[in-house]
Amino acid sequence: MTPEWATNGVRLGALLIVAIAAFTDARKELIPNWLTLPIVVAAPIFWLFVDMPWGGVRSLIGLVLCGGILYVLFRMNACAGGDVKLFGAIGALVGGDYGGPGLGMEALLFTLITASLYSLVRLAWEGKLLRTLANAFFLPLNPFLPKAWRREIAPELMSKVRLGVPALVGTFIAVVLRYPAIWT
Repeated sequence: MTPEWATNGVRLGALLIVAIAAFTDARKELIPNWLTLPIVVAAPIFWLFVDMPWGGVRSLIGLVLCGGILYVLFRMNACAGGDVKLFGAIGALVGGDYGGPGLGMEALLFTLITASLYSLVRLAWEGKLLRTLANAFFLPLNPFLPKAWRREIAPELMSKVRLGVPALVGTFIAVVLRYPAIWT
């Protein structure tokens, strides 16, 4: 059984890391490597010693799942590389617990929901919502449509969303919903 100090410390550590990432992402549009890469390396080793050998295996699964999903989005030019490394680190850090990579996946889900809601509000505020939704409809269809029916996608309506602040919101929601006793 994993010691309670390890699991609570890891959850609070994940929130601290995401808070630092949100601050740097909001100010500099950058999630620094010094914040994420040491965790990607150290978290599986930590969990290997805390819960040998399965903690390390679960941590690596969390790293691959959480980082892998965002890596696909990164390759589609939908998010930045720092976001991939941040969620790889979060997946590795919280994934070693008996809950496995579930908390990291929940944090990622809530992050993407938060970022989507923020994007919809921002696009509506800028008056681009309807055009962007039309583009979003045609974007996956264009390769399959005849050339005469294809719609030109305006580059100014294609944009990335910084995930630092939504990651803080999403990770906080995931930790509070899954472990409300951590705050008492």
